[in-house]
Amino acid sequence: MSSITEYIAKVINEIDSEMTVRFLKLLTSALANKNKILVVGAGRSGLVARAFAMRLMHLGFDVYVVGETITPSVKEGDLLIAVSGSGSTQIVLSVASAAKKAKATVIAVTSFEDSPLGKISDFIVKIPGRTKVAAETDYFARQVMGLYEPLAPLGTLFEDTAMIFFDGVIYALMNLLGVREEDLKKRHANVEGL
Repeated sequence: MSSITEYIAKVINEIDSEMTVRFLKLLTSALANKNKILVVGAGRSGLVARAFAMRLMHLGFDVYVVGETITPSVKEGDLLIAVSGSGSTQIVLSVASAAKKAKATVIAVTSFEDSPLGKISDFIVKIPGRTKVAAETDYFARQVMGLYEPLAPLGTLFEDTAMIFFDGVIYALMNLLGVREEDLKKRHANVEGL
């Protein structure tokens, strides 16, 4: 845990503050214009994307996770946040390409700006983390073949760092929007204990 937190603390200064401000502006603009936000990712990146979507929902954003049965169609003005450390995960690329065709704004959250995802995106949030890109780019193919990143903590630093980054974004949005934790609780699930 110490090694992981030391890494994250070290790379915080590598995350471009201007990029973060622009990302916040894209998000607040979507809220103000009543545009949808869709998130997509595979594996652990998908879990991080889902956690971010949940917090955006708590803030009042119209947000969906791609692949869920209630996910609506995307249109011009909507945002797609595509999370992929390698920027080469095939399912994420397919969704990003479809969103581009529908004229949505595609935001890549990745470690590799020059990746296929980075190249088709309108905006890139660069999160340091991955030290190696797998030879097989399709997430599900890697799982079926039993191919995993070597040294698991190094292969998952992108997701760990992205999660902390997204939590910071939520805190910044709370301040920008004048939202308190009590306000978030009003949108929090309340049927779990019934």
